[in-house]
Amino acid sequence: MDIKTASALHRLRLVSVPEALSFPALLIFGSLLSRVSDIDYLMMPLGAIHGILFVVYVLFLLDVWNKAKWPFKKVALFFVLALVPFGGLYGDKLLKRDEGDSVIAARAREAAGA
Repeated sequence: MDIKTASALHRLRLVSVPEALSFPALLIFGSLLSRVSDIDYLMMPLGAIHGILFVVYVLFLLDVWNKAKWPFKKVALFFVLALVPFGGLYGDKLLKRDEGDSVIAARAREAAGA
């Protein structure tokens, strides 16, 4: 795996957890708060934060698709995981495993060449 692909995967991992937690933590909390109190002004910024994280996640996912040459099924899985609350946590686990496998493969190539 080259450095551009590894950095694209790492960026996707960095945004997957905050995106996964932004839906339940921000939107559901904000919705409950607005229903039980007079604090309605929080929903707009909380929704914007979640929206920005989702767009960044999708852009990073497309970048990984381009650089890592993932099959469409895998990209579709990670997109669906972004739509499911806490799905990005599972996606992060999958990315961590892929990243670890890539490091092991790179070290094996180094050892074989040295």
